[in-house]
Formats: sequence, C-alpha cells, structure tokens
Amino acid sequence: MATPVETGAATPVIESTESDAIHVKAEYPLMTDDQWRAMRTVIEFVVNYKDPEGHDPSKIFHKKVNKRSLPDYYEVIKEPIALSTLKAKLLNREYKTFTEYVRDWALIVHNAQTYNRPDAGAYVDALTIKSLVESELKKLVDKNIITPEIASWPDLGELPPVEAILAEEEEEDEDEDDDDDEDDDVEESEDEGGRKRRKRGRRSSAAITKREGIKDEVGQKVNDLGMKKKRGRPPKVDTPMEARIKNVLRAIRKPKNENGQIMIHHFEKLPDKATMPEYFVEIREPIAIELIKRKQKRKKYQSVDHFMKDVDTMFNNAKSYNQDESQIYKDALYLQAEAHKFAEEQKKRPDSDFVMEEGRIPLPNGILHNNELWQVGDWVHLQNANDVTKPIVAQIYRTWQDTEGQKWINACWYYRPEQTVHQYEKHFFPDEVVKTGQYRDHHIDEIIDRCFVMFFTRYSRGRPKGIPADREVYVCEARYNEEKHKLNKIKTWASCLPDEVREKDYEMDLFDSLRKVKKVPSPLLHMLKDDAKETDEIPKPRWGAENAPPIVGGIYKGPRDENQSPPPEPTPTPPPQPPPPPPRQISNMSNHNDASYRRNSDLNIAMEEAGRAFGSTSTSVPNNHAPISYNQTQNAQQYHQQSVSPAPIQYHQHGQQSASYTSQTHNNAFVPPQTPSHMGHYPPPQDRYGQQNLSNRGQNLPGTNPVAQRPVEVYNLSDSANAAIPDDIREQFQRDEQGHVLFFTTPPLDILPPTKKGEALGHSVKYIAAKLRRNHEMKMKREAEEAERASTEVQRKKQKLQEDIRLAEDLDSLETKALKAFIKEMDEGTDQIYKRDYGDRWQEAKMLDTQRLKKAQEKAQALKTLLEENERKRAEDGKISFRSNVPFLDDIDPRY
Repeated sequence: MATPVETGAATPVIESTESDAIHVKAEYPLMTDDQWRAMRTVIEFVVNYKDPEGHDPSKIFHKKVNKRSLPDYYEVIKEPIALSTLKAKLLNREYKTFTEYVRDWALIVHNAQTYNRPDAGAYVDALTIKSLVESELKKLVDKNIITPEIASWPDLGELPPVEAILAEEEEEDEDEDDDDDEDDDVEESEDEGGRKRRKRGRRSSAAITKREGIKDEVGQKVNDLGMKKKRGRPPKVDTPMEARIKNVLRAIRKPKNENGQIMIHHFEKLPDKATMPEYFVEIREPIAIELIKRKQKRKKYQSVDHFMKDVDTMFNNAKSYNQDESQIYKDALYLQAEAHKFAEEQKKRPDSDFVMEEGRIPLPNGILHNNELWQVGDWVHLQNANDVTKPIVAQIYRTWQDTEGQKWINACWYYRPEQTVHQYEKHFFPDEVVKTGQYRDHHIDEIIDRCFVMFFTRYSRGRPKGIPADREVYVCEARYNEEKHKLNKIKTWASCLPDEVREKDYEMDLFDSLRKVKKVPSPLLHMLKDDAKETDEIPKPRWGAENAPPIVGGIYKGPRDENQSPPPEPTPTPPPQPPPPPPRQISNMSNHNDASYRRNSDLNIAMEEAGRAFGSTSTSVPNNHAPISYNQTQNAQQYHQQSVSPAPIQYHQHGQQSASYTSQTHNNAFVPPQTPSHMGHYPPPQDRYGQQNLSNRGQNLPGTNPVAQRPVEVYNLSDSANAAIPDDIREQFQRDEQGHVLFFTTPPLDILPPTKKGEALGHSVKYIAAKLRRNHEMKMKREAEEAERASTEVQRKKQKLQEDIRLAEDLDSLETKALKAFIKEMDEGTDQIYKRDYGDRWQEAKMLDTQRLKKAQEKAQALKTLLEENERKRAEDGKISFRSNVPFLDDIDPRY
C-alpha cells in the first residue's frame, strides 16, 4: 500500500514497446499473448476507474510507501507492493504464470487490510479494488482466457477481526493522535514528482503489537521496555467537559451506512486544495474531524456547546456542498442528529461519572506552590536522585491532585548529552539538551526552580524576555530515541510542546547581533576505548535511581547515522601576515597607469595643443575678472599632497594649486555633476596655462566662525582652454552661462580643517555630531542597564529578606503546632493510663485527681507568693533611708 499521492488524473499504464506478436512461449510456455494483453487491460481498468462521486480508489496504491514517512510500515508488512510493481513486471514480462499476477493483486489488498484500520480510506479503497479485479477476472473466465481456478482469490493469511480491532482502536485512538503530533515534522515528504504525500488512516503500532503478540528474544512483549526505559504519553487528566467531548467523538465513529462503510470516513480530513479548489471558494468555514480533534487536544473548547458549533459547521458544510441524494449528504444528516443526541446525554450525566483513573482531579489552572504558579508548558528543574548537581530539565505536561490532596505534575524529560548514548563524532551546542520520550510523574515538592529551553534556530538571536540572568537557558536541536540510541533532528518545534501552548509564542530580548554558537565535541569522549572498533556493540547507559535519568550514557565508534551532520572542520591556523606596506603619498596625480588616467591624459594633451594654437605661453586673466593672487604656505602644500580629488579638478581647502583661473562666488547649493566613472581622476591643467597661487582658505580669519557654512568657490578655465575640451565631455559637467566647465575647490561638505600639520582631511561635522550622539546614547544605555541591575539586586535582597522573615514565622508557627501536638498526645496518654487503672470509672478518678492537683497548685502558688513577699521585705529591711541628716529608729527597726 502507498500513501496518498495527489494526481490530476488517473495514471496511464506504461505501454510496452514490444510487439504483441513477439512469441515468449519458449521461455514461459504457460503464458499466452491473450493473457499478457488481459493483464494490461485489468490494470488499465482499475487505474482509470472512478466511483460516482469522482473518487479514484487506486490513487494511493500507485507507488510503495515512503520508508522515511512510515518506517513502521515495513516492520509490519513483509512484502510491500504497489501498482508500479505490477506495471514493471508486466513491462519486463516477468510473470511466469497468470496465478502470480492474481496473487500480486491480492497482496496489494491484503497489505492494506493488515496495516490500516477498517474505517481508514486505504482499507475501503482496497476492498473496492478487490471487487473490481474479481469482476474483471470473471470476464476473463467467461472468455476462456483463464480458468476459474486461476481467477480464484488466494488466501494470504488471517486478517485481524474487525470488531476486536475497533475496540482496541477506540482505546488507543488518543495515543495515536499523540504519535501523529510528535511526528508532525516528519509526516510530510516529497516524492519524485514533487507532490506531498501524507500518511492516511494507519493503525497504531501499539495495536499491532497487542494483536500479534510479538515477543523479543527472552520471551517478553516488545511493548514492555522495562521500568528503566519507560516511554509513554502523559497520563489522561481530563476535566468532565473534555471527557464529554471525547465521548461524543468516540460515539460518532461507530455508525455505518447501508454500504457497510464507516460514515465518519467522509469527514476525517478536508479535501485537497489542489484537486478541489472550488470547495474552498464555496465553503467559507472549512473544518473536518482532524481539525476538531486538534482544537479539542489544545483546550480550545470552553464548553460542549462550543464544541457542537464546530460539529454542526462540519456537517452543514457537507450538506450545502453535496447533492441531497448523495451518500455524503445522507451520512451528514444522520451523524449530525446522532451527535446532538449523544451530546445531550453526556450533558445530563453528573461530573462524578467522569472521575479519571486513580481518582486524579485535574487542575487545569495550574498548581500554586511556594508562592509561584506552575502551569502546563512551564520549563522546570526537577530533583535528580542520581546527581544533585545536574537537575532534570523538563517541561510540565499535566497538573492534577490525588485523592489524598497531594499535588502532582507529569513532565517530559530532556536529557543532557552525557546522559545519552551517541556516536563519538557527534558534536553538541554548549548547554544543549535533547527531547526524550520519558513522561514521568513528580510530586510538586520535587520542583527546584524554573529554567527555559529554546529551539536552536532562535538560540543565537536572543534570550527569553523576563528570564533572570541567573536562570539557565538551554538549547534543543534533536529528539533522542532511547531504544535505537539515535538523535533525530527536530524540524517542527511546535510538535515538541504540550497542546495547550503550541500556538503561544514568547517575547525575546534580542542581542545586538547574531551570536555565533560553536558546537563542541562529545563530553563522553574520554570513555571511548583506544582499541574501539566500528563493529563493537553499542554500549548501554548506566541507570541508578528509579525515577531519574541515567547516571551516564555511552559512546561508540560505529558509523555516523544518515541524518547526523559531519563534525565541524577544525579552525585553520591563520597564515602569517605580510608586513604592512610603507605609507604612500596620494595626490590628484595618482593612478597614472589605469585606463581612466590614460583617457584623461589624452584630453590634457589636446588641451595643451589647443593652447599652442592660440599662442598662449602665459595665462592672463580676462578683462571682466580681476586677477587674484594668493599666498602659499608649507602647511597647505603638505596637506594637498595627501588629498584625493573625486572631481575633474578639485582643490581642497588648505591645498596648493598651480593654474591661472578666474574666481567667482557661487551661492547656489552644490549639485554633484553626473560624472562617468572613467572621469574619476581628471588631471589638472599643466603650467602651460600659467601659474597662480591658491590661498590657504583653512586659515581662520579674525571674526570668522570656522564651523559656519562657507560659500563654495568655483573656478573655470580660460576661453581657449575651455574650448579645447570636447563638447561631449563638457556636457557631462556643470557649466556657467557662457558654457565654461565649473571646477570646485572644496567637496560639498562642511569639513573640519586638519588640527595637525600634514594631517589628512577629517570627517564632516554631521558625521562627528552623529558619532558623539551615538556615544552618548550608548553611555546612557549602559548607565540604564547598570541602574536596572542595581535595582534588580535590591529587589533580590528585599525578596530574600522577606523569605527569611516568612521562614522565621513558619518556624514559630511550627513550634506552636508541635507544642500543641505534644500536649494533645500527653492528654491522650494520660487518658489511656486512667482507663487502664480505673476501668469504666476512669473519668471520675481523673476529675478527683485534677481537683487535688488544682488545690496543690493553688497552695504551692500561695506559698510561692508568700516567700516572694518575705524576700522583698528582707531586702527592704537592709536599706537605710537618708531622707534627713539624722536617721530615725523606724528606719532600721520595723517594730516602730
């Protein structure tokens, strides 16, 4: 049997390129040409058949089951087969007898009936194929192509009883749903055609194990993994409302229609969007049993009526989309009425009828313990009886209270790398844990504190918000299979979480940048023997206390698993760095050998030749501009030698210039010219045009602000030199009204002048201001973080002080309770003594003794008071009063 593959039409049978006239009787004397043609005809008929509703029963049998999607299929089915097998054998003429061909058809049907539930689609489709093949074989018998004995359906073994399987499946249906949820990340795979396939209606492996009674080598059932390696599911702790919903879902799975089909089969899953897009256009709220069960598992329903709204929507969708005379419409009508009837019956039952096994009372709102609320989905550290330094990392799945009022949780364990058995080349993240199949019960007192586990895709981005810095945050990448000792990479993190929190997300405090987390070698490498071989037996973990992870795992030298990444390559030693090159002076005349310089040099030569044509041996300033003379300084010359000009002719402030130009003040905002890349280094004009000094504009004149915005100075060439520039080149630059190319002496930035002699050009004022602002913000941020840490420390100390006070109060309260309990036990012991000594009159004797004791106590108290009074008087008699200069007799003699 194969998993469903969505195809647009029936798959055509591969035609043989051989002629039908080819004689093969010499090789297979029992096969005739008519029989070969009949085989092809039967396959074509089955592949092209569709029922009145357009369903193709052969679609899921075209290819074999993907072993990656359903690995347990090949443990149950020993002879997997599909229609592709029949086509290949027919194409290669591999059948020796027609009986072998009939047996292959029977094997397809038998495999589907063995692996799937009777209400599964594959099971029903297999029965349809059986009926079609039997009808075609009967036609071949009527045509005398085969005999009735050959057409008879072979018996390939006993099938499980239908009713017995249904009873088992109902009990284990929820466990199977849990299996499906855990396998969400591997449930879908891509076949060769690129279409998704999904497992459909399979029977749980647990049910198969129970039915077949498979035993291991020592005679024990395979599902008995021993107390040390218990693997299971969280216990069922349902509220009365959840139990009622499950009972309704269980009840509507049983009815069958007149065709013997399970009615609910039509409503298990939604139609495929690729093959039936019109369904999702017409139906605005599509829903199926699969989605309803998912919502029920994730605690989305607040009441039975809330659940019934979705059930009504599902059946109403079916009735509105299908014709009144269709089977789906009739089944929907019947099941909707039955669902309401079952729901009303469940609502009338008292809550006491839904008490869970062992008297567990669910606590859906969590458990309040040590002034903290512990809920499903919380990550916790649990006491580890094997190693107190390594508490158990776990996630809470269930919370409940037993009949004695004790609070309990069920948690899924996460192993540390040293608690697993793995291949020696396996590397792990620091603080990595792996998800296990261990769901264990723990008393609420076994919780130590909180922690957190993140999926590896988010671990390097930040830290969960609200988690204190002293709390452990772990990273998880894989599941751990304790039976096969394999680590399988997790593809969908949501499948690892409890249903109640799968759709919840948590906020994060992101790091400033993505943190690089490097994997480290196995912590058990020291346990690997020097003479270890790949053929050695996989070691077993060493167990200790009962309800605790292994004391230590194991390591072996076997080959890597298919899904195990190779170990990271060691970081290579960086090559020796060559000595830094000596500093090079950069000027406007750099890059003499590049193409742009050669092109610009050609233009410069043309300008020189134009100057000769005009007979210019020296440059004179035009009449309409006054000549400008500038002073030249050594500082300006040095600064100019370290500058690079991106403009055709650009002289920086403080720079030295050799040329004769006309100067003008350009008050408009500077607009950079659209200069081609090859004009990046335009050579300055040569001395042939004369020389003229450019002043050091960086010198601060008295009364000027060096930071204030300064007007941009613009220069142009003489008429003859400007005319020597080709027209297409001049058009690419900014020009004045007379068409002269404009040259700027400074970049269009408010740049601070150098502060030291020979220093290169500095940053702009805007950049420096932004840098100062950023440094200020970083300083404020650090101060805020320090203040927050200080506040947190104060809060922690305050909380510790409160805990100490509360602990002292608790001790006082315990002392009072202990004293009361002691007095109570003394009274009870006294009563027992009186009963033993005086019999039935013990109360009268006790009363008399009590009265005598009271009198004795009163007498003793009176004597004590008298003694204290006499003692007080004797103390006063020994004192002498000095109220006057002469003592009186009554001061020393009490008789006076």
